[in-house]
Amino acid sequence: MRTRFACLFIVLVLCGSALSCVSTGTVVSAVQSAVVVGQAAAHAQEEFTPEQEYYLGRAVGAEVLAVYSPYNNVDANLYLNQLGQTLALFSSKPQTFGGYHFLILDSEDINAFAAPGGLIFVTRGMIKCCESEEALAAVLAHEIGHVQLEHGLEAIESSRSNEVFQVLAEESLSTFGPGELGLLVDLFGDSIKDITSTMINNGYSREFEREADKAAVAILREAGYEPSGLTAMLEVMQTRLNPQGTDFAKTHPLPSERIQELGAIGVGMDTVQPLPGRQARYEQFLAMVQ
Repeated sequence: MRTRFACLFIVLVLCGSALSCVSTGTVVSAVQSAVVVGQAAAHAQEEFTPEQEYYLGRAVGAEVLAVYSPYNNVDANLYLNQLGQTLALFSSKPQTFGGYHFLILDSEDINAFAAPGGLIFVTRGMIKCCESEEALAAVLAHEIGHVQLEHGLEAIESSRSNEVFQVLAEESLSTFGPGELGLLVDLFGDSIKDITSTMINNGYSREFEREADKAAVAILREAGYEPSGLTAMLEVMQTRLNPQGTDFAKTHPLPSERIQELGAIGVGMDTVQPLPGRQARYEQFLAMVQ
């Protein structure tokens, strides 16, 4: 499905050019239309390009910031980015088209989001569940895992791409008018809503969360952090979550379930012993987000 939907980016640009020709009185020939449709079909066999993923992620990030306000503390966000950038280097997707970017959200909700392309958001409420840098590193590594596994792109409903290609099949580009182009734009907008709704309202599947946890464990080990920081964070979160809440409790498996599944892959509940210097800098950061 994802490969077919990538075609929409190309089609929107080409259709825009076709509409421009129509508006100036020029008729797009049948041969030109066939070429355009052929190009679209060829691109449909490709994955999203890094650039396409980047622009889609930016649109999703804008939706997140329409719900949550950014936390305007330069030093706190600098620390978060330094930690996140370091962890990203040890992922299987260390680079993205626009690079990884990390931002604190000014909310007491316990939550974190990863948009396609590497835009990662963490609430103040989530940070307060992290008693050490190891724990916060685990949160960021989990979100980086979602990016490297492209879970956000998988959240686009297959019906969106099906509708797009139905329009392409039924209409020649030479006859595309504002109605057909509007439909394509609407479908693209709906795909952004699919991702945003999954991230904020519905959550990823249990399997996706399990995959992101496994990815986080691998990243943490490679970066020199104790993976038990993840279980430590989940233990604290378990005491603070409101089971009826609209944040992490609604969109993720129970912390107890994740702790059990982490145990099955060798991540225990050992007490985290952070390095003194590491803990000192983390406590300075924590004071900035209280």
